[in-house]
Amino acid sequence: MKHLLFSIVFILGLSIGPASAGGGIYKWVDDNGNVHFSDKPPSGGKASEVEVRINSYTSPQITASPFSGQAGNAASHQQVVLYSTRWCGYCKKARNYFQKNNIAFTEYDVETTEKGKRDYRALGGSSVPIILVGDKRLNGFSAAAFERIY
Repeated sequence: MKHLLFSIVFILGLSIGPASAGGGIYKWVDDNGNVHFSDKPPSGGKASEVEVRINSYTSPQITASPFSGQAGNAASHQQVVLYSTRWCGYCKKARNYFQKNNIAFTEYDVETTEKGKRDYRALGGSSVPIILVGDKRLNGFSAAAFERIY
């Protein structure tokens, strides 16, 4: 009985806790010129609310490639094209996976090559890697998602 009661109180605490946290992030400068950030505005002082944008990873998504009807992709349904950057960890994972598994691929850096920049815009890219396999598109990389489209 004690465990059941404890569990109920614990679950209620978890569900109520975030709702009571509320509010935003506030920024203000004190009399000495020091900048402060807090989840509560200062009492009696001027503060501006700061918009917080969280960059979080989303799971890879498989969609149709907008280049699927163009010449070049029709010749080989298994053609793999990787749009990447040098600094991207998931791009590196994809590149290593392809090399380890002897999967031929063409890579375009979306920051340093003209074709990469042009195609990335045409693809409506907002993150890397973008992987095209024939008429399929994979946003992000996981071995399991790649294997489904390859």
